[in-house]
Amino acid sequence: MSAVATAWWPLALSWLLMGVELPLISAVVARLPDQAVQLAAFGGVVFPLALLVEAPVIMMLAASTALSTNDTAFRVLRRFMTRLALAMTLLHILIAFTPIYDWCIVPLLDIPENVVEPARLGLMIMTPWTWAIADRRFHQGFLIRFGYRSSVAIGTGIRLCTTITVLLVGWLVIEAQGVVVAASALAIGTLCEAIYARLRSRPIRRTLLQTAPIDTQVVRGRKLLRFYVPLALTPLLVITMQPIGSAGIDRMPNAVMSLAVWAPLNGLVFMCRSAGVAYNEVVISHCGDAKAMASLRKFAWLAGSLFTLALAAVALTPLCSFWFESVIGLDADLAVLGTASLWIAILIPLLTFLQSLYQGVLVHAHRTRAITESVVLFLTVTCAILGIGIMMQPESGLTAVLIALTLGNICQATWLWHRCRTLVFNQA
Repeated sequence: MSAVATAWWPLALSWLLMGVELPLISAVVARLPDQAVQLAAFGGVVFPLALLVEAPVIMMLAASTALSTNDTAFRVLRRFMTRLALAMTLLHILIAFTPIYDWCIVPLLDIPENVVEPARLGLMIMTPWTWAIADRRFHQGFLIRFGYRSSVAIGTGIRLCTTITVLLVGWLVIEAQGVVVAASALAIGTLCEAIYARLRSRPIRRTLLQTAPIDTQVVRGRKLLRFYVPLALTPLLVITMQPIGSAGIDRMPNAVMSLAVWAPLNGLVFMCRSAGVAYNEVVISHCGDAKAMASLRKFAWLAGSLFTLALAAVALTPLCSFWFESVIGLDADLAVLGTASLWIAILIPLLTFLQSLYQGVLVHAHRTRAITESVVLFLTVTCAILGIGIMMQPESGLTAVLIALTLGNICQATWLWHRCRTLVFNQA
């Protein structure tokens, strides 16, 4: 199991650093004027929509890890990534800079009137984000494929330092709108990380990729589409829950307050589950060895349990109030709302590790359709529970969203486990 831990920790560190990013952004926005509206604009509209647009490129990391095995395969996948990133960037521009925002996004999400314009401005600033995400995840997958996992963590460190710098300048020097500071920090930080990943990949491509290809397989054309489309649908459908969750909150009582708490609460949950997301690439790289499967399974349960216990230690103790009031800087009423809701999500870190384990096995076997099936189940369950919440009108929409997400994740992990039973995972 030590080999699994050695492969996992650089990637986990990278994801943990990214997980720190959202709480940092929320903490700065909460200390700028008009706290509730700015947090609602960023956490309830800008970030979920930007995530949704770039969702199809997220799995470029897994695809590049699995397929960038020789120079021809690298160039084919890079061309595919470029076209996909361009299409998604154009979609982002249409949403942010045209009347589509007023005609579709505002009524669809039922955005509160005082949040509409700050959110529009934040989306405009986030325009480069999708391209940067696609390019850096493609090159990070290549780095992981050839054993340069520590370079991924270094790139994330560069991103975090850049993000912090932009946040501090926006907060202490310019004193800009909270959503402007948040969107600028996220966009610029990701661009810097993408530049580093591309530069770090160049010497490796000129040496290892040319002289010692892993194999001669090249996945292209329809075969590449059959591999990647189900893979891309996975984060697309999962991330769809972000704006759907926001839309559900908007249709329940205390909408602005719930949206304001959603960003910092979601940031804390993501920070605790982020190390589990990193486990996916480790499984892809190691599950070809049947002897390694027992270690991969054992590590997923052990690490997932530890991160779930860490989240529980915050959610069920006075640390929760300290987090929302002192660290994030929320007003007392908002902090109470976050403290009362966080415990619902404590199983999500463990479920994330298990999902990464099963997904990694399926990606390695090129059975990506099963992953899409699991996400459709996740989306169906969460939407059904949200619909019940809208009908029942609970005091806080945040509670309904967290219940929906937790039960949806349980169903998704269960389905993935079911679809893995015929693979080497079950025989390990």
